[in-house]
Formats: sequence, C-alpha cells, structure tokens
Amino acid sequence: MQELSASLAMHLGKPEAYVMTIFEPEIAMTFSGSTEPACFIEIKNIGAMTPDRTNAMSKEFCDMVKQRLGVPKNRVYIEFIDVPGYMWGWNRSTFG
Repeated sequence: MQELSASLAMHLGKPEAYVMTIFEPEIAMTFSGSTEPACFIEIKNIGAMTPDRTNAMSKEFCDMVKQRLGVPKNRVYIEFIDVPGYMWGWNRSTFG
C-alpha cells in the first residue's frame, strides 16, 4: 500500500498527504466470464490527467499487481477519473 501511495503521488504530481489507497481482497468478481484472479483499480484525481500520465500509470500498476498479487496483466482494468475540485470535499470544505 505504501509503495502504491508513493507511486500515485509521483505520477499525479501531488503531495502524498493527499493520496488515499484502499485494498479490498477477497471480493467476488468475474472478468471475461471467468472467476480466475482479476483486479479492478480506480484512480480519481482532482485536475487533469494526460494520456501519457495514464499510460505510464497503467503500465506500472499492472506490473505491480502481477508482481505482488499474481494477477495476470490482461485481467486488470484501471478506471481513470478526473474530478473537478468542487466535487471533492475535505476538512469541511472542497478543493474548488
């Protein structure tokens, strides 16, 4: 989790103090009609992610999931979501 947190901060150009990671193992899921190991990653960011940035994250995180969890790279989906600052609350306010 800490490796992932540091990597996300680096890729997004944000202080790690604003990065949150969650890992939920043992969730029943299917992928391509199979219950073989699979992984779904959701990355939300305040601001704009570029195609180069999302491509680099996809490569790194698929490799990390394969290495750490043994999930084949072709059984990993990653959803990248840009969120306007006003749609993200923290500490009794929003970022926009």
